Amino acid sequence: MSEYNIREIMKGMLSDWGISGYEDRIAVRLREALTPFTDDIRIDKMGNLIAKIAGKGTAPRKSVMLAAHMDEIGLMVTKIEPKGFLRVTRIGGVDPRTQVAQEVVVHTKDGDYVGIVGSKPPHLTSKEERDKAWSLEELFIDIAMPEDMVREKVRVGDPVTIRREPIELQNDRIAGKSLDNRASIASVLECVAELQHLDHDVDVYVVGTVQEERGLAGVGQATYGLQPDIGIAIDVTFGDMPGAPSDATFPLGSGPAIGVGPNLHHKITRSLTETAERLEMAHSFEFLEDNTGTDAWAIQVQREGVPTGLLSIPLRYMHTSVETVRYSDIQGVGKLLAHYIAGIDDEYVEGLSCYLKD
Repeated sequence: MSEYNIREIMKGMLSDWGISGYEDRIAVRLREALTPFTDDIRIDKMGNLIAKIAGKGTAPRKSVMLAAHMDEIGLMVTKIEPKGFLRVTRIGGVDPRTQVAQEVVVHTKDGDYVGIVGSKPPHLTSKEERDKAWSLEELFIDIAMPEDMVREKVRVGDPVTIRREPIELQNDRIAGKSLDNRASIASVLECVAELQHLDHDVDVYVVGTVQEERGLAGVGQATYGLQPDIGIAIDVTFGDMPGAPSDATFPLGSGPAIGVGPNLHHKITRSLTETAERLEMAHSFEFLEDNTGTDAWAIQVQREGVPTGLLSIPLRYMHTSVETVRYSDIQGVGKLLAHYIAGIDDEYVEGLSCYLKD
């Protein structure tokens, strides 16, 4: 897939919305993006999008699942205050410090309404209030309507998202909301496009998962149903920035971060590393001593277990509306995935469950 196309597809997804539980708009876009490669696309009962790219091996073929979550963090209306102001709670890991003065969209059954997140001005706050971070309970949304109209249009439980268009930055970078995890969806599309030029024996299941941001709620069901021989989660990890520890962050442009830890099969980790080395591709290692906090955790523990790997894209300012990535990292993850998949055969898959041999 050309750089132009991946930018346009990803920017379209960034401009759209799909918080946990409301991923259908992103699923429609992902279906459209995958249609040139396969017509075997469906939505399961949980809402996960599943597309099958058939391998060229003899049936029954082994299978690899690529999981990238479609959902983003957001808010939900909990109360309508006098004068029509809205109170909200979080869906996913929203940081209240990043919500002040944001433009938002309240999504209702009658349509979308633009609003702003308000707070008391500094002139009306005490020194103690100014010295502490705002809590979500102290913030409110103003959609500029009289109270009676707000009560007519808005319902408790309506979803709320940040209103933000993606921004093209210097040095091959883009900023915007929901790059966690739409950047990884773009990497999977890169992989699928690259596979058109490679022979691969195994079937590939592309899964756009739902509700990752509220506790990995979607990928488990997809994994249970597909019963893949290998599962690879694609997500983002922490990019370098001032004040962040260098041993827990990754420079933008440093290539795929290959996950290492007990949640991840060491032979898959080794194969991903060897593939990156063969491609002379820049890469790094993300050491994860426990649950990775990604779809990889839920993939690994389905049924009798699934050998699992994790590839991550360095991303700055996670869970804000200005998350920032570099395109070359997106492309690198896609290329690494494709060439790893092209090297999988029956013997390799069988070797993943043989612990008597290294």
